[in-house]
Amino acid sequence: MELYITTLGDFDIKSGDKSLLEESNRSYRIYKLLQYFLTFRNKKLLPETIIENLWKDSESFDPKNMLRAQIFRLRQMLKRILPEDEDETDYLQVNFSNGYYFLEVGNKVKIDNDIFEKLISEGDSHRIENTSIALEYYNHALELYKGLYLGKNSYEIWIVPIRNHYSRLYLKTLFNTIEIYKEKDEEEKIIQLCEKAIAVEPYEEQIHICLMDAMLKIGQIQNARDYYDYIISTLEKEMKNVNSSGMKNIYRKIQSYYLEKSEINIENIKNKLETEENSGPIICDSDNFKLLFNMQKRQRTVGEKRDYICLITLDKDDCSNEDIKSWEKIMNKTLESTLRKGDVYSFWNDTQILVLLHEIRDSSIDVIERRIRDNLPVDFGYHINMKFTQIEIEEDFILKSPS
Repeated sequence: MELYITTLGDFDIKSGDKSLLEESNRSYRIYKLLQYFLTFRNKKLLPETIIENLWKDSESFDPKNMLRAQIFRLRQMLKRILPEDEDETDYLQVNFSNGYYFLEVGNKVKIDNDIFEKLISEGDSHRIENTSIALEYYNHALELYKGLYLGKNSYEIWIVPIRNHYSRLYLKTLFNTIEIYKEKDEEEKIIQLCEKAIAVEPYEEQIHICLMDAMLKIGQIQNARDYYDYIISTLEKEMKNVNSSGMKNIYRKIQSYYLEKSEINIENIKNKLETEENSGPIICDSDNFKLLFNMQKRQRTVGEKRDYICLITLDKDDCSNEDIKSWEKIMNKTLESTLRKGDVYSFWNDTQILVLLHEIRDSSIDVIERRIRDNLPVDFGYHINMKFTQIEIEEDFILKSPS
């Protein structure tokens, strides 16, 4: 009989397809102790270290005695899962020697994270010379990774670095596999791979980017657009900030593909433009702001009204990092309620906003500044500077990217 132990995702010990673990409240501490020994298998562990990591908050008056009792129960449990005629040394044995406990793993025990690392190592060794063989090893390894190491265990300090190690190893192997499929132009396999990966690493942004990129390459442009909208809203709810360069780049790529590949019908475009309503100012990223600014500059004509650009700067000397994070929400709300339809603004960096004001009189500058300040929350206790400059018709005004 061979034992197969799974740790990448749910914890289990199986013989064939049968689980040998019993589900009960009384077994929780024993399984936790077994998981600890398995994580540090074949290593010598001081009793004090085990107690510190597993039962630091225990109110036991004699923690060493408690540990001895739990180890006795663990040994009894390991005996029960084996047939009577089997040699225990071929399986799992908790031993004590010279003041140390250690778990010995016999040759009839297979553990998924050991196999996982060996498969990846084999794949890496073939990555340059034979990508087809590398793919076999990589795909087998990826199939073994069902989720976080000992995923149902609570986030205790001792387990965090081990979890991070296997998560990083999984992602590295995943992206190596994707790169090989890109070299082979096998975009469908990339899509399948990413869809599986998202189930175990749902918040890893690069997986979603690879998925959308593969969709574009096989012509699934609308699917990529729909997925982008979905994942942006999902990540915003969970992570609050998804304004990364990777997401900006894939958005621009989707837009480019859409314009290049989509069938164009002038009536459809006209209807779409007419139904897109915007009752307030436009907010955009820095790249689109530069585009709109330069378009507006080219279209300027001599007249009584002029176009202005306004720079709003938060004095960060008296602000904490949390204050800087919250000011974006405050300024969004203020500018949306203050600026007119057709005005444009962009968060140029963490503490500066650029505003493009269209067709206003020189005498209105003071009114606009006062209106912005009046619409700030009463409890907004931070100092902001506002500077306005007119966009001249012949002025060679170059708007550079933020540093």
